[in-house]
Amino acid sequence: MSGGVVDIGYVELFSASALMLVAGLVSWKLELGQTRRIVVSSVRCFMQLLAAGFLLTYLFEFQTWWLVALVLAAMVIAATQIAVSRVKSRIPGLVPSVFVSLFVSSLVVGFIVVEGVVHADPWFNARQVVPIVGMIMGNAMAAVAVAIDRLFSDLDARASEMFSLTALGATPREAAAPSLKAAIGAGMTPVLANMSAAGIVTFPGMMTGQLLAGADPLSAAKYQIVVMLMLSAANTVAIVTACYMTYRKRFAPDGYYLDEGIR
Repeated sequence: MSGGVVDIGYVELFSASALMLVAGLVSWKLELGQTRRIVVSSVRCFMQLLAAGFLLTYLFEFQTWWLVALVLAAMVIAATQIAVSRVKSRIPGLVPSVFVSLFVSSLVVGFIVVEGVVHADPWFNARQVVPIVGMIMGNAMAAVAVAIDRLFSDLDARASEMFSLTALGATPREAAAPSLKAAIGAGMTPVLANMSAAGIVTFPGMMTGQLLAGADPLSAAKYQIVVMLMLSAANTVAIVTACYMTYRKRFAPDGYYLDEGIR
């Protein structure tokens, strides 16, 4: 036991990797071509999380505001790279827009929760700031990738309509409005679905972690409510920011929609 948490030994930890054999066997049997990806993802999961554990141990013990800021900056940069890599459409100049959307949503909402709800002392307390911002950023990263993918696929599906609208004098924002609405709605759907299922179908991560650590169930439920609400707010900010900063990339400077051949 460590602070109410049952400590998992390294033997048990590595034995648990056998669970990935399920996915590996399915991939091999059905010839999905995912075996290498499963192995790489499993190894990365082990190495990244263990490295994060060692880093956070040091950070919690010797924290300073600039060290916490450095860790958060690295997290935003990594999240930006991952989010951009998940976007299927090839969109030049996407990195700055995704970076801004993740930076603004994660840090603003994260510090509102840390200061206004958790009341961290000091305000840069890594034990509260890093996990909370990390949860927000991870969800926002996935939501932004989904929203941008939906935005540009919808714009391209409406190409003929876009040509007509811009030729008749519609601004890029007016022409893209239906696609923007569809993209923002698609990005918001997963977190809203999780909110609807929380406490009935599933116990989300924050609540489960606190229950395993021996926390009072009602207290754990309160924390989880705050987490779900902050994820909803941050995802919405990130999606709206990313979509409105990127949709103009399908339009020429004079407002005309760009065909695939001249982008």
